[in-house]
Amino acid sequence: MDELEAIRKRKMERLQTMASKKTSGEVLILDDNNIKETVREHPFVVVDCWAEWCGPCKMIAPIIAELAKDYAGRITFGKLNIDENMGVAMTYKINAIPTMLVFRNGALVGQIVGALPKNHIEQKLQEYM
Repeated sequence: MDELEAIRKRKMERLQTMASKKTSGEVLILDDNNIKETVREHPFVVVDCWAEWCGPCKMIAPIIAELAKDYAGRITFGKLNIDENMGVAMTYKINAIPTMLVFRNGALVGQIVGALPKNHIEQKLQEYM
């Protein structure tokens, strides 16, 4: 009976942890140090790779913020400045920005490249859901 109770307790703790990691609708600021942990902890993550000098990146920034609110609880959105985080840029072979890296259950499942309209980005994300 004690073993069964211990299993129940572990399951409840795991469920509570998962519930607390639901996205709030805010865009996370990611870097070389926290991207792996973020991708591992959240089931569906979209990372907007951008740079300060990139005009198209600035154009889609408000779209990313809207999507983060629209998909709160379902998709975690993050922003990663590739000029300051070259490790990620090299690891995922990012050679054009804006590039959105799409992760599902810890694995890279796709990339969305370019400053696309909101409905196009949503359509692409639906393919990965």
